[in-house]
Amino acid sequence: MVLFMADPQRPKMYEKFVHDTPEWFKGAGLGIFAHWGSYSVPAWAEPIGALGTFDDPVYWNTHCPYAEWYWNTMSIKGSPAAEHQKEVYGDMPYEDFIDMWRAEAFDPADMADLFARAGARYFVPTTQHHEGITLWKAPDNDGWNTVDRGPHRDLVKEFADAMRDKGLKFGVYYSSGLDWHKEPNMPILGDGEYGPQSEDYARYMYSHVMDLIDKYQPSILWGDIDVPKISEEDNDFSVARLFEHYYDVVPDGVVNDRWGLTHWDFRTVEYEQGKELMGKGMWEMTRGIGYSFGYNQMEDADSYMTGPEAVKLLADVVSMGGNLLLDIGPDAAGRIPELQRQCLEGMADWMDVNSPSIHDVEPVPEASPSGEGDGEPWVRWTGDGKSVYAVVDAAGRVPLRIDAGAVDVDSATILGGGNVVVEADGDMLTVEIPATDVAGPQVVRFARH
Repeated sequence: MVLFMADPQRPKMYEKFVHDTPEWFKGAGLGIFAHWGSYSVPAWAEPIGALGTFDDPVYWNTHCPYAEWYWNTMSIKGSPAAEHQKEVYGDMPYEDFIDMWRAEAFDPADMADLFARAGARYFVPTTQHHEGITLWKAPDNDGWNTVDRGPHRDLVKEFADAMRDKGLKFGVYYSSGLDWHKEPNMPILGDGEYGPQSEDYARYMYSHVMDLIDKYQPSILWGDIDVPKISEEDNDFSVARLFEHYYDVVPDGVVNDRWGLTHWDFRTVEYEQGKELMGKGMWEMTRGIGYSFGYNQMEDADSYMTGPEAVKLLADVVSMGGNLLLDIGPDAAGRIPELQRQCLEGMADWMDVNSPSIHDVEPVPEASPSGEGDGEPWVRWTGDGKSVYAVVDAAGRVPLRIDAGAVDVDSATILGGGNVVVEADGDMLTVEIPATDVAGPQVVRFARH
């Protein structure tokens, strides 16, 4: 398992897949994740906090804030989720949630429009989460997919068509490391080795991912947790065979680091877990707008980020050379819940003015961030070949820590505004930030020297 490992060593048989990160992914800045499944019907979890802030795996799993883990959490005897399930649904089996998931209000074109306005360059939906239900007619999965049951639609195709029509790259998430339908192993309580290991499962997973590649040509293959050990080995259903086919079909595609100890094009950070990987090579942070990926009816404004808060997180990630994969969790009807939509609309308003500081930029080594416990205003830096951007969450006189020789001080402007006066003093500039009607940080642009 490579997930969150500090320094995994790629096996020799997978070294042939190493290549430069495609420019489209390096410069994307923002992607949108979507967790949508039959768990969107109960839509229930305890919003206890973020992954990576709890040390006890038993407590975490018993009170898991991830609504998409509901099947596991409700299977833990005495858990609040088990009590909720009994109170609301009685002895109804989890399987019945499939037919209660109707997707009657699903409008992927509207979603794509919102995501594009929010500045997203790519989109990744769950095509199959841990419950094993596939959002397309997958091989050997009759009766456990959204074409045969529930929505009675190929939701993967509808997502793919709508996103590509709006110019977004389309990727796929597949739960490579867990399938509670194909190989039940609930309840999961600890953090040990709990994924399926049989050859039967490994071949089943292989056939599904190959089918996704051939049908949808995804620009991203986003696995989760791990793969069976046998899938890492040299055989006719290995991850190596998957990747050989994938890069033949999608030469500029990318894969994440959750396909076992094999190959990865970028590392992943999830909420607070794995943050030591930030700023090291190509990386991506993923999290929900709240504490859950799937829609959780128990979350409110106290759990959700606002638009300005999400923008600050985005700028922070991009300033360290990463992308932010921000998740939305549609409800069972297919609607984006209102507080999630408000966050994305706030991001859209900000990106309408300030997107040059997020797209196709890199970290600025001549500058230093501020505003994390140092008593100074919050500032992050990005730049490209012509410009340097200071993303500033403050107004009035603000110190900017950058080598003054790296930029043309007299060129300073506010994106969407006019010129600003900057004073230079060694390795620090001071700028007067005006008030603004757009919620969120302001961006000062300098021409590079």
